[in-house]
Amino acid sequence: MALWAGSKLSVLNPLHAVWFTVAAAFLVSLMLQLLPPGLLPSSALFQDLIRYGKTKQEAALRPAICRIFDVPKRYFSHFYVISVLWNGFLLWCLTQSLFLGAPFPSWLHTLLRILGAVQFRGDELALSAFLVLVFVWLHSLRRLFECVYVSVFSNAMIHVVSYCFGLVYYILVGITVLSQVPMDGRHVYVRGKNLFMQARWFHILGMMMFIWSSVHQYKCHVILSNLRKNKAGVVIHCKHQIPFGDWFEYVSSPNYLAELMIYISLAVTFGFHNFTWWLVVIYVFFCQALSALLNHRFYKSKFVSYPKHRKAFLPFLF
Repeated sequence: MALWAGSKLSVLNPLHAVWFTVAAAFLVSLMLQLLPPGLLPSSALFQDLIRYGKTKQEAALRPAICRIFDVPKRYFSHFYVISVLWNGFLLWCLTQSLFLGAPFPSWLHTLLRILGAVQFRGDELALSAFLVLVFVWLHSLRRLFECVYVSVFSNAMIHVVSYCFGLVYYILVGITVLSQVPMDGRHVYVRGKNLFMQARWFHILGMMMFIWSSVHQYKCHVILSNLRKNKAGVVIHCKHQIPFGDWFEYVSSPNYLAELMIYISLAVTFGFHNFTWWLVVIYVFFCQALSALLNHRFYKSKFVSYPKHRKAFLPFLF
């Protein structure tokens, strides 16, 4: 009974509460968008919060007070700058502890304890968390590269609340991964004392899924950027056109689908069983599904010839 109670309490920590709350918020937002048109919430603030880029209403149709809180969508790159720096620092701390026996900084260990996230010699493999943090950092580095050298941003906007959430998001993701590291005091606990002896089949599968999903996401971002360039690679306009190729043949927002697949690949790397990370995956699913639905509706309303067989987010389903 005591063991059962302890396991229940471990589920109800602040970190879980945060991910459950944001996942629930995006689920509600998605469900509201699936209502019949006449029942959709008419609140301008609500619609402005959940939309960004091309799915925002035309400036002339949006209340002036909403436009006050606009931030350029090209500021997306700030998210990945923060992530590369912050998660790079966390990766450095974890690497120092794993390979040199250095303790975590006391403030970082205290932060993990406040979040109720420190595992004392838990069942999670230290190698799993290490690989996931490496993948998160590589993902952020690639996305930063794409924002700077691949994407062609128009004058589209995002809400300042969404911008602030994006800045905090990758900090929270890194803390979430680090919270899954088994600890012995301020030191990482490595079962068997040899990190690479912990290698399992799901680490290989997770890595392969991560690479596969990342390659497809990169291809989709290149396809989108090429729509605004000539054959010489020079940007000639910022108009929206119908994209074709790769996963665009199946869904309107394959880059969002690839994002979901990347997070699922990290859940696989954790060995399928990590409850905390599955909460993150659930949040990503609802968040990306909402954005994909709004994108899909934009394309269908703007282009009469838009392929009718394409779904919004999940091939053949949704």
